Amino acid sequence: MKTTETPAPVPAESGAPVRKTGTPPGGPPRGKKEGATLNVFSHGVLVIWAIMVGMPLIWAVMTSFKDDASIFGSPWSLPDKLNFDNWSRAWSQAHMSDYFLNTVLVVGGSLIGTLVLGSMAAYVLARFDFPGNRFIYYLFIGGMSFPIMLALVPLFYVVDNMGLLNTIHGLILVYIAYSLPFTVFFLTGFFRTLPSSVAEAAFVDGASHTRTFFQIMLPMAKPGLISVGIFNFLGQWNQYMLPTVLNTDPDKHVLTQGLVQLAVSQGYKGDWSGLFAGLVMAMLPVLAAYIIFQRQVVQGLTAGALK
Repeated sequence: MKTTETPAPVPAESGAPVRKTGTPPGGPPRGKKEGATLNVFSHGVLVIWAIMVGMPLIWAVMTSFKDDASIFGSPWSLPDKLNFDNWSRAWSQAHMSDYFLNTVLVVGGSLIGTLVLGSMAAYVLARFDFPGNRFIYYLFIGGMSFPIMLALVPLFYVVDNMGLLNTIHGLILVYIAYSLPFTVFFLTGFFRTLPSSVAEAAFVDGASHTRTFFQIMLPMAKPGLISVGIFNFLGQWNQYMLPTVLNTDPDKHVLTQGLVQLAVSQGYKGDWSGLFAGLVMAMLPVLAAYIIFQRQVVQGLTAGALK
């Protein structure tokens, strides 16, 4: 049997360039250069977008601590001193405290009702097969595409005939109905990603459907609940059309209605500092919700793709 002899390595001549084995000629690959260029471009776009979004917020916060002369004299400069009188004036004299309380009651009640009813409906549609399952699911999907503008007039008469016009609980029920289609659509897909073995083990141990849902499946769906809760919170907190039509009592106005009324009244009075203070008050809960639950929102949005 012949053996293949390995030729001895030829030593490099003196002065000849020695090229490393793993490095291709001509420098780094073209793909790496294109990737680095694309990375720089994407980061630049994100920086520009962050400036476009963050600058108005920062400017509004700075303006809320200025007096009216500084707002028009040097609008882009930092305030000489922090005028907390603007906030107290907007909170008490402009009745922002009443609007804030009404908004918390309406959004808090509607958010709890939306998450409870939406999660129950989504769980049934996702985990049980029965006649009409897909029809009910697509009925909820159709509710997402129905323009709210077309429902304002009949909705006004329905709420008025039920005796719920200009009431907090009437507005809560309307908010729940307005938010249910998206909630059911979002949570149905999320419940389908949860493992069935845990629920089957609970049934074997004698747990009922109600106990399995509230004590096992609902805690497992916490990331999805937080994500859809944030979206509903933003939509309900910033809702203006529905309360304008269904809530005409000034004593029960929500923040969006109060801000419009404040803009009109303060515009004639020239109290722009109080107007900006009220605007920042309305923005703070939304910013706080984003900052506190940003990680849970990302987890909820990506949970379906990771499972």
